[in-house]
Amino acid sequence: MNDQVLTIIENGVGRIRLNRPKAIHALTPDMCDAINDALLAWREDDAVAAVMIDHLPAPDGDPKLSRGFCAGGDIALIANSAKADCVEAERFFALEYRMNHLLFVYDKPIVAFIDGIVMGGGVGISLPARYRVATERTTFAMPETGIGLFPDVGGGWFLPRLPGRVGAWLAATGSRIDGADCVAVGIATHYMASEALDDVKARILTDPSDLAIVLDAANAVPPPSKLDAARADIDRLFASNKAEEIIAALKADGGEWAQKQLSVLRTKSPQTIKVALRQLVEGARMTSFADNMAMEFGLACAIIRRPDFLEGVRALIFDKDNAPRWNPATLEAVSDAMIDAIFTPLPPERQWTPLPELADARA
Repeated sequence: MNDQVLTIIENGVGRIRLNRPKAIHALTPDMCDAINDALLAWREDDAVAAVMIDHLPAPDGDPKLSRGFCAGGDIALIANSAKADCVEAERFFALEYRMNHLLFVYDKPIVAFIDGIVMGGGVGISLPARYRVATERTTFAMPETGIGLFPDVGGGWFLPRLPGRVGAWLAATGSRIDGADCVAVGIATHYMASEALDDVKARILTDPSDLAIVLDAANAVPPPSKLDAARADIDRLFASNKAEEIIAALKADGGEWAQKQLSVLRTKSPQTIKVALRQLVEGARMTSFADNMAMEFGLACAIIRRPDFLEGVRALIFDKDNAPRWNPATLEAVSDAMIDAIFTPLPPERQWTPLPELADARA
């Protein structure tokens, strides 16, 4: 058993429990492998009625180690591989995206308890679930443009399907939203106090066939969503799919909220802001989640070979000087030809495919 993620069957429930508290349960290739193996086994096991995804509490309840559900993927592994031959990074992306797809097409009901930080890879392991439970501790974000990456793990599918232009705003700015916001835009299906989760999980384990009934009975009215108050500005000022036009709209508005967004966008990689906006356009057109993941794998393979990814990781994660030197340094210097090259499909022998066991799954 992989001690970084526990995969067990408990009274008819397949349990996936993330267990890397010092890394806020960030996913590793071994964790993705273990999750894929468990899900495939449970798929054929009539004794498993439902799947529950959560994270183990930190040892001794240390609050510093109890901050989140899953903060992303193993960025250090990806960056170190990108400095070399990219082989391990590409293997990780392929594994993780296969896991995202498996969760998306899974026949049995899955509930993810997104209590605490849920970012990057944590989004990819929870948004495909049929039920997503947020709490007052939930902090959701896709902050990848801040490290020269893009909102992957299915972001191209999920984000453009959020109401209005919320997805474009989240993708470009990497903004954080809370549990009430997640409910307001459909990222979460249920909301409850974190102190109620243990009881809810116990009730599900008593009779997993009542999963939806238990969740609905425990569902609480969230506080007012702060995101709701910004929705009109988001839809108006982030209306364009062109980054330069978004910047122009924000400058023309001149209000406090618009100025804050401008300040945030100035810290992000100009290249990957443009990649993210186009990714959402392409993803919105797709009718297959697998096609979206194939696109994102191609983007990942291209992006990690561009200078902004290693520079963003250096500035925000390794050196922590928060002063990335982006290349190109401005949106205007990021040409259409550069973005077209990043979106060029991989040759057939390198393209991403779902798990072989899912060859007939059409989603």
